[in-house]
Amino acid sequence: MAILSIEELAEKLGPGEAVAGLDLGTKTIGLSLSDLGRRLATPRPVLKRVKFTVDAEALLSFAHKEKVVAFVIGLPVNMDGSAGPRVQATRAFVRNMVEKTEIPFVYWDERLSTVAAERALIEMDVSRKKRAERIDSAAASFILQGALDRLSSLARNGSDG
Repeated sequence: MAILSIEELAEKLGPGEAVAGLDLGTKTIGLSLSDLGRRLATPRPVLKRVKFTVDAEALLSFAHKEKVVAFVIGLPVNMDGSAGPRVQATRAFVRNMVEKTEIPFVYWDERLSTVAAERALIEMDVSRKKRAERIDSAAASFILQGALDRLSSLARNGSDG
């Protein structure tokens, strides 16, 4: 049960539970957190990657502190839908994390999330240096916001029937 579809997560979530978004990079892990109503994704400070054990501890510490019940992790699929080396690295990271925690992971197609995050930061007139520091967390927020919107849509459709 450690890797769920977004539909399975929707069935499992209770009211007032926070979900975290992750943008897994080679040097950092972008983080975002939902509000308790799961309407809005907010960027959080990035985690600098060291090695897996240290990264996992930092991520789980964040999850414990923020009472996170699920992780939505961006899956960096190529524009043509194929899976490249970054997809394999992300899946390997999740496989290793699943052994360390009961918190489920949901893969979320992150195509264009970094591009969208960069555009948003440029529109807010954030300097190039500051954009480099914030891009991964902004991308994590775009990933999480997409998943939150889908969860909201599933909840509306489920209550219609």
